[in-house]
Amino acid sequence: MPRISVIIPAYNEEATIRKVLEGFYRALPKAYFYVIDNNSTDFTRKAAEAAIKKLGLKGDVIFEPRRGKASAVRRAFTEIDSDIFVLVDADCTYSPHDAAGLLFPVSNDSADMVVGDRISGGYYSRENKRPFHNFGNHLVKLIINFIFKSSLKDIMSGYRVFSRKFVKNFPILSEGFEIETEMTLHALDKRFRIVEIPVDYRDRPQGSKSKLNTIKDGFKVIMTIFRILRDYKPLQFFGSTAIFCFLAGIIIGLPVIAEYIKYRYIFKVPSAILAMGFIIISFLLMSIGLILDTISRQYRFNYEYSLLSYSSSKRTGLNNSTISGNGSSFRAR
Repeated sequence: MPRISVIIPAYNEEATIRKVLEGFYRALPKAYFYVIDNNSTDFTRKAAEAAIKKLGLKGDVIFEPRRGKASAVRRAFTEIDSDIFVLVDADCTYSPHDAAGLLFPVSNDSADMVVGDRISGGYYSRENKRPFHNFGNHLVKLIINFIFKSSLKDIMSGYRVFSRKFVKNFPILSEGFEIETEMTLHALDKRFRIVEIPVDYRDRPQGSKSKLNTIKDGFKVIMTIFRILRDYKPLQFFGSTAIFCFLAGIIIGLPVIAEYIKYRYIFKVPSAILAMGFIIISFLLMSIGLILDTISRQYRFNYEYSLLSYSSSKRTGLNNSTISGNGSSFRAR
């Protein structure tokens, strides 16, 4: 039986952490539970330790001093070894009853990442009290689906299930709540199998306060997309900028060319210099894009080769020495 680990990043979630642990323990009684205390200033850690002890859960509370959800997830993915990883927020917004359904595609090896889709059923738009978050989620979804020619519905869901292959081959570079976007982009770029399953979603209960800052965290998500596009799609990124500069140079330079044809003399010297500057920059940007695209292709080749090595070592049992022992069983509901 596969070993299942439920990972719960928590920052100042004293009001809800016990209820989350109780709910997921009832849904997955044989799983291991790990609360990642992200340097909380309240009694989150004590509440989690008390709940784990009272319920007799297998697992622990792991302290991560560096603030940010991505730091907490990185700590969990680094230290915890398992066959299947369940990631869920500690704010009681996701239902434990959906866990078995999310687990099923990973357990039968038909997906590497399963995303709890809050959008399709209309739960998020109905429960979320911050309209700008709905707009931001929709904008990010449109951008990512356009870049990667995908049709994903929920980019930022915090309710996900991962295979061991995905977790152990996912370098986390972000720091905060943009971690979900980074996961999605990594899975799309590296061609991992993604499955979305509609799940229930409800707003935070009274007494629980959101840590999200609409403007600040929205900007971080956009910057993550910008960075991924620059790093993984460099030809499109620098090429589009090069085309813009080239067209700007042509538009500014046409009157100069017309002037020279007519008078055999250039009166608009500043315009001529500006036009040539744009043209030169466009060629430089295109060259940068071509060079980085070659490097990116080589990186993808090396990554795919490392995945082949990982799969080969897994089949021979070299990477399974730490995941034997008590397993857990479940069935889809």
